[in-house]
Amino acid sequence: MAVRKNQADLTAAEKRRLVDALLQLKRDGRYDAFVRTHNSFIMSDTDTGDRVGHRSPSFLPWHRRFLIEFEQALQSVDASVTLPYWDWTVDRTPASSLWAADFLGGTGRSRDGQVMDGPFAHGTGNWTINVRVDGRAYLRRALGASVAQLPTRAEVEGVLAMTTYDMAPWNSASDGFRNHLEGWRGVNPHNRVHVWVGGQMATGASPNDPVFWLHHAFVDRLWARWQALHPGSPYLPAAGTAHVVDLHDTMRPWNDVSPADLLDHTRYYTYDGAAGADGADGTDTAA
Repeated sequence: MAVRKNQADLTAAEKRRLVDALLQLKRDGRYDAFVRTHNSFIMSDTDTGDRVGHRSPSFLPWHRRFLIEFEQALQSVDASVTLPYWDWTVDRTPASSLWAADFLGGTGRSRDGQVMDGPFAHGTGNWTINVRVDGRAYLRRALGASVAQLPTRAEVEGVLAMTTYDMAPWNSASDGFRNHLEGWRGVNPHNRVHVWVGGQMATGASPNDPVFWLHHAFVDRLWARWQALHPGSPYLPAAGTAHVVDLHDTMRPWNDVSPADLLDHTRYYTYDGAAGADGADGTDTAA
C-alpha cells in the first residue's frame, strides 16, 4: 500500500527518485497528456453546463482519480515513488524546502517569471512547456506576487468544520465543504494556492508545474480528514441532478468510475501521520 508523505519529510534520495520519475514521464510524453486532460476539463467546466472536474461536487473525486492515475504512471517508472503532499499551512514561504534547487526549484525571475534553478528550469533542457496558454515554453512562477498569504491552519479548520458536503446550485456559488475547499467561496484555500504560486499554476494548464501534484495531494488529504470528521455526511448529490456527477454516475474521461468508487482512498493509498488520530488510515489531526 502506497503511503503519501509530507514533502518536508522526504529524504534526499526520495526527492531524487520522484524528480527522476517526473522527468521520465516528461520525456516519454505521458506527462503532457495529463496536462492536456486537466486543461481540457477546466476550460469546459462551467457553472451553467456540464461540469465534472471543477466548479462541481465531483471536484474532489475527479482529482482523486486523476492523482491515482498519475501516481500509477510514476510507479511504472519507479515502483518506490508515491506522491508527496505540500502542507501549505506550514510551509508558507518561498524559502520553504520544496522550492530548493534540489527539488522543485524556486520562484521565477522578475522580468518574465521564468524559473531559473532546479530540475524543471527550461535551461536544463528537460522541461519544455508543450501544452501552453501562450507562446512561452518555460516554466513560470511568481511565488506570493498575486496573493500575499497562503491559507492558514485556522482557515482550513473552519472549512473542515462544515458538515454538509455540497448543495444546490452545485457550482461555484454553492455553500458547503466542497466549494469552500475548492475556493470559490469563503477563504478559498485550493484556488488561492494556485494563484499564490502563479505562472502556469494560475492557468488551466497548471499541471505543467510539478507542484500541482503536491498541492492536490494535500487537498485530497484534507478531504480524507473531512470524511473522518463527518462520517455521517455523504457525498451529494445522490441522484437525478442535471449537469453534475451524482454519487453513482460515471465520470469523464474514464467512464469506468463514479464518486462512490472513490470515497475510500485507503483502497489505493494512505497518508502518513499518527494512526487513529483522525481515522484508521493514519491521517493525523494536523492540517
